[in-house]
Amino acid sequence: MAKLYSEKKSLKNLNELEPREETVNFLLSYSKALSVINCNKLKFEALLN
Repeated sequence: MAKLYSEKKSLKNLNELEPREETVNFLLSYSKALSVINCNKLKFEALLN
């Protein structure tokens, strides 16, 4: 399996990948709504809708 990931052919295909606009919009919206709260040594993640 390791050979499949290291072939030069697969590296060429990575440059050709283009995400759909709705995928990018979803990720941007999620990152804007995500809030990380640090409290002493704990981290809390809150998704603000």
